[in-house]
Amino acid sequence: MALSFEDETLAKGGAHKQTRPRRDKLVIYAIVSSLLILSLALGLGLGLGLRHQGTHSPSKPSPSRPPIPSAVWQPNVGETWQIVLNEVLNIDDNDPVVEPNVDVFDIDLFLHQNTTVVSNLQKLGKKVICYFSAGSYEPDRPDSYSFSDSDLGKELDGWPGERWLNISSPSVRDIMAARIEIASQMGCDAIDPDNVDGYQNDNGLDLTSDDSVEFMNFLVDTASQYKIAVGLKNAGDIIPDLLPRVQFAVNEQCAQFDNCGTTRPFIKTKKPVFHIEYPRGAPSNVTEAESKDACTSAGATDFSTAIKAKNLSGWVEYCDGSTATTNVFS
Repeated sequence: MALSFEDETLAKGGAHKQTRPRRDKLVIYAIVSSLLILSLALGLGLGLGLRHQGTHSPSKPSPSRPPIPSAVWQPNVGETWQIVLNEVLNIDDNDPVVEPNVDVFDIDLFLHQNTTVVSNLQKLGKKVICYFSAGSYEPDRPDSYSFSDSDLGKELDGWPGERWLNISSPSVRDIMAARIEIASQMGCDAIDPDNVDGYQNDNGLDLTSDDSVEFMNFLVDTASQYKIAVGLKNAGDIIPDLLPRVQFAVNEQCAQFDNCGTTRPFIKTKKPVFHIEYPRGAPSNVTEAESKDACTSAGATDFSTAIKAKNLSGWVEYCDGSTATTNVFS
């Protein structure tokens, strides 16, 4: 799926109840037994994960998580960018040039897998983020045959054939690890894993926000082995859990939904927010009011904003009013 639309005002379900193990009351050795019971309770409390349906209590990343290697790219706040997901960039190997002249390009992993686009962009001094859908099954991807039917949930609203994934499945995680390895082989500086917010949707798999936190931690741990940066796509509820571990955010339509402040913690911690808005008039008839709304929404100060058409083609407009069209294969 090229887009992931998020309305964080959707109603959310209640939390699953956690059952606690029974403990017999002891009369003899009361003091010793109380200490033992207290120790047992603490051990169980730390060992059991709380699962929530739609609600989430932020927690600090586990200290057992491996540290992020210093060699992982950390983009700066305010870096300029372009995102093209449904077309293949056309860059001459012998005389590489690209428009617009921005710092970062976000491109589709599979569409560029057997091309020289990543290396050509890097020759031009650009950083490259490689996109793939981590939380959904897409029937037209080269590795689609690898998914088990038992790991597929309901279809994504508006995307026939695309289905939510059981992101806790070892099989799904193996497939995503293989995709990250492809990104490493291509030389991608970062990955943009989409659709990690299944818990906010009618997914058919009982996905929770904690599932998404654990899945994102898995992606970060895997990517870190290849010194690849990771961005968090939308999923505003879990930002507090993942902010220390990811290098940037990719946000869609926070101006439209008036919730840019949710992603503001990235800016406060000197990590960029690559922000996309899809005005109704894009690409040919974006009004001044639409541009202003996209660029000056409350909380969006210092976001790296790109105004795009919904098909995420080569056309882009920026907050200074400039426009560009990246050369792609027709």
